[in-house]
Formats: sequence, structure tokens, C-alpha cells
Amino acid sequence: MSFDPLDHDLERGMHNRRTVLGDAWVDRSVKNANTFNAEFQNLITRFAWNEIWGRPGLDKKTRRVIVLAITVALGRWEEFELHIRAALLADEEHRLTPDEIKEVLMQSSIYAGVPAANTAFTHTLQILRELAPEIGYALEALAPADTAHPGIGKEARTASTPALHYTVREPRNGKAPRRTVVLSHAIGMDLTVWDGLANLLSADCRVIAYDHRGHGSSDAPEGMYTMAELADDAARMLRELDTGPVVWVGLSMGGMVGQEMALRHPSLVAALVLANTTSGYPDEVRQAWRQRIETVRSQGIEAIADAVMGRYFHEAFRTQRGAAVARARQRLTTTDVTGYIGCCNAVGTVDTTERLALISAPTLVIAGELDQGAPVAMSQVLADKIPQAAMIVLQQASHISSIEQPQAFNDAVTGFIASL
Repeated sequence: MSFDPLDHDLERGMHNRRTVLGDAWVDRSVKNANTFNAEFQNLITRFAWNEIWGRPGLDKKTRRVIVLAITVALGRWEEFELHIRAALLADEEHRLTPDEIKEVLMQSSIYAGVPAANTAFTHTLQILRELAPEIGYALEALAPADTAHPGIGKEARTASTPALHYTVREPRNGKAPRRTVVLSHAIGMDLTVWDGLANLLSADCRVIAYDHRGHGSSDAPEGMYTMAELADDAARMLRELDTGPVVWVGLSMGGMVGQEMALRHPSLVAALVLANTTSGYPDEVRQAWRQRIETVRSQGIEAIADAVMGRYFHEAFRTQRGAAVARARQRLTTTDVTGYIGCCNAVGTVDTTERLALISAPTLVIAGELDQGAPVAMSQVLADKIPQAAMIVLQQASHISSIEQPQAFNDAVTGFIASL
């Protein structure tokens, strides 16, 4: 079993904190941390910003309203001012207008007060039991230990080896899943890269995200891996979960695994999204992958980290979104070296081009306009050779387009799934 050195609760919390409050404020806060308050900063980042702000049940505008109302009621003026500023300066999707803030304050003037949580639950449960038949709501026994954070999902590892770490998000609407979707990440990343899309899709889909062998909390066996082995890993995970056919969403290496899945295990693949990926490399690029293996073997992943970030994200994104790039870089450099080298071999030797015509699943190919790792021409090969394939090109997107252009990426995926 490999040991994952990253504290994902802290990482997720810091990502949410930056999204809501902005990089500048968080950078100042982190910079001012010291031996007296650093543990407190760690605590609120993991629990307030991950456990609460990471829950997809309410949008960020609604959570802002709740924070403002509560800080008014409690007279926590420093915190109130911080969130007023953040609300006014946020991205349009999450911003509160002055009129909206005024309405929060007007209502707070009448209702400011803090109900006791136990009493609130008691009254709510009584009403739910009374109205259950009318509203079609069923209260069922559920042990606290059997619950899962809806923004993360139920975590587990495969019983078969090498063990794969995965999460399962069940549909939040409480109904049977419209689809089961599997999210497969790029080399040097992990399943957390999919949090945003996973939480969007889990409104009505069952969503499985997993760490490839050699990544995150999955096992990292010795040896040079092949793409067939990575596909077989995923297939045995899906068979353990008894998923039936899935919609496979794979980016870069994840898209390569998706191709092999559709070829080796077609009964498990209902549809494919192949993003920023390829079916094969020319000889000079294959040689570059062999060189990367030798560099990592002799000098470690740190030696290639800056070059990889240069291929993953275009210059403007690296300049404007330094925190996001730093997060990806940290994930890359803390990846198990043995696992990373093994996956480099699988990626560098990928070869499905002559078999693409055998893929029968409906396929969406997503390319990045600025992608150097898998240029648009490589995506065009996939779109041309897979019988039921369509392609879109995301503007101002490089290799990790799901991070650089999340809205456009998510719209493409959700639109494709809706069309199935």
C-alpha cells in the first residue's frame, strides 16, 4: 500500500477558501501564520472550508447569505466585513449585489437569533413524519458511520490488487441514477481534480472517481505499466462495484485508459469522453517519454515539475492563477516515484490508432486550443477514426482543460451525457 503525503481535507479546504475569499486575502492570511495560530488556520481550513463549504447541497451564493446573516446575528463584525468584501468582489457566478445584501440585512433585523440545533431537528423531524406521504419523503434508519460527505463521496479501495482508491457519489436527488459516470485523471494528478465536475454530475448520476495505480492512495506496484494493465485495473474496479455500462470521462492518461477500456471491455463502456488525449505518439515524443523516465529515476519528479506545469497550463493561466498551478505542482511532485515512472511508460507507449474503428461507443472528443501535450491534430485523429465521435475545441485551454476552462469543459460533458 502506498502512502499519500497530502492532506486532502486541507487541500480541498484551501481550494474552497481561495474560491470564496480570493487568493490575495488567503495569501496574506497564510503568510501571517505563526507558531501560535498555524494550527487554528489548519483547523478552520479543514473543517469550515472543506467540511461545510465543500458540500454541494447549496451554491456558494446561498452559503454567503447564511454567513452574512449569522455574523450579523452574532455581531461578528470583523468576519462580517471580510465576507461582505468577498461577496462584492467575487466572480459573477458567486457575487452578491448590494441590493441582495440589503435584503439579507433587512430580514436579519427581524429574525436575528440562533435556534438550538437539537430543538430544530426535533421539530423538523416531527413535521417530516407528518408530511412524508404528501411530499413523497421516506425517513429510513441510517447509522452515522454509513454517511459520506456529499462533496467527496464514500471512499474505499478495491479488494483486488493492486488496490485502487476510489470515491462513489450517489445521486443527491435520492432517485435511481440516470447514469453511472467514471472520472479518470491525468498522469501526476489524482481523483480530487474532478471534484467540481463530480459534484455537478452527482445531482442525478452516480459518479465514481478513482486514483490510477501509482497515484494518490492507490497501490504503486514495481515495474513498467502498460495501458492495457491500467484499463484492466479500472475494469476489475467496475466489476467489483457491479456498475454495468458506464459513461467514461478521461483526461490525458485517463482518456487513453478509456480507449483501451472500450476496446478490451466494451460491455463496461456505454459512452466515452476523451479529453486532451491521443491514440499514439510519433517516435520523437516516445523518446521524450523515455527520457522523462530516466530523469525522474535519477533526479526525482521535482526535476521535471516546472516543465510539466508549462505543458499542463498556458502562460496566461500560470500568471493569473498561481495558486491553482501550485496545487497541481504539489500533487505532481508528491506522486509516488515508482508509480509515476510506471505510468510514464504506459502513456509513452500508448498505441490504439489502428484499433479506433472498433470502438462502438458514442464518443465526445475534447481538445484544447493551446494544448502542446496532445495537440488538436491528435484529437482530430480520434474524432475521424472512432465511428460515433464528435469533437469540440475549447478556446484558451491547454492540456488540463478541465482546470483552465472548467465551465466550458463541464458544459461539454453534461451536454454530451444529456444527449445519450
